[in-house]
Amino acid sequence: MAFITPSFWKDRRVFLTGHTGFKGAWLSLWLAELGAKVSGFALAPVSEPNLFELAGIADLLSANVIADVRELNALRQAVHNAGPEIVIHMAAQPLVRESYADPIGTYATNVMGTAHLLEAIRSLETVRAVIVVTTDKCYENNEWVWGYREVDRLGGRDPYSNSKACAELVTASYRQSFFRNVPAAPAIATARAGNVIGGGDWSEDRLIPDILRGCFGPSAEVILRNPVAVRPWQHVLEPLGGYLLLAEHLVNNGALNDDAWNFGPHEGEERPVLEVANAVVESMGIGKVIIRKDPDAPHEATLLRLDCSKARARLGWAPTFRFQETIAFTTAWYAAWHKGEDMANFTRDQIRIFTWSSLNR
Repeated sequence: MAFITPSFWKDRRVFLTGHTGFKGAWLSLWLAELGAKVSGFALAPVSEPNLFELAGIADLLSANVIADVRELNALRQAVHNAGPEIVIHMAAQPLVRESYADPIGTYATNVMGTAHLLEAIRSLETVRAVIVVTTDKCYENNEWVWGYREVDRLGGRDPYSNSKACAELVTASYRQSFFRNVPAAPAIATARAGNVIGGGDWSEDRLIPDILRGCFGPSAEVILRNPVAVRPWQHVLEPLGGYLLLAEHLVNNGALNDDAWNFGPHEGEERPVLEVANAVVESMGIGKVIIRKDPDAPHEATLLRLDCSKARARLGWAPTFRFQETIAFTTAWYAAWHKGEDMANFTRDQIRIFTWSSLNR
């Protein structure tokens, strides 16, 4: 298995969109631990509490720009001020249900936001690698029992999934139209990750936050609306480690790696929602699971798996945790937060433990 190279990231200039979000805050902290110089660009955190503030992310950044990727001029100014070598684009409207409530906003952020990012770096000579983070839901879901590969057809029935498929197409078009066969052009790849869980997520309509809100609520009831849905659950650090490893390979090998990449859990580690909820409740020692299906709920895929053979073979990447370890790592974070521990240090410690575990598997 290949490992992230700390010396590669030391003093490396990184421009990260979406740094105030759940995944973005974890990645910002990890990059800071590696010694990178991170410039962030994102909206203000949307939840209270949030990992960005709990972990003191703003104090670790070279620049902390609170702005919208739908504003091209603001994005162009920020990225040019940063002069990054590596760009990781994570800013998004990330929720399926919200995409039904606000499809126009979802497309504007996820599609035009991606186009704005790629447009902003066109005239920037410092950039060597770009990773556009999309989702496993960008595939046309046929409810197959086998995992989707990077060459499978893109689609997406709901506006969120479809907008991420569109972001994939926008990235491919920009790569072919403006960055292919251009001297010193950056290598550009997309990354498609499975459902991530971990401490510090308080998003609405997302499984783990909903479970924890139920566990900590007055009735301790955990309400499930779609208990049989199967997803490739993984700890948030798994795909983030994949992104870092991919960025290294993009810088070192250029166009050899500038296409799409899946990052998901070990084969066979996918689980239905009900099993995840029961595992969290058991690990936390509080809560009771109640199934309450919503007959008017919008469509969501039932079965989704990823084939990550390509990342294993070409990047040497592999997931670290199994399902029970992922659950234990996640619930340990929320238990510590609930007890009032210093979550900046606790989160750093989890990154170090995860890194040690990856090195010793």
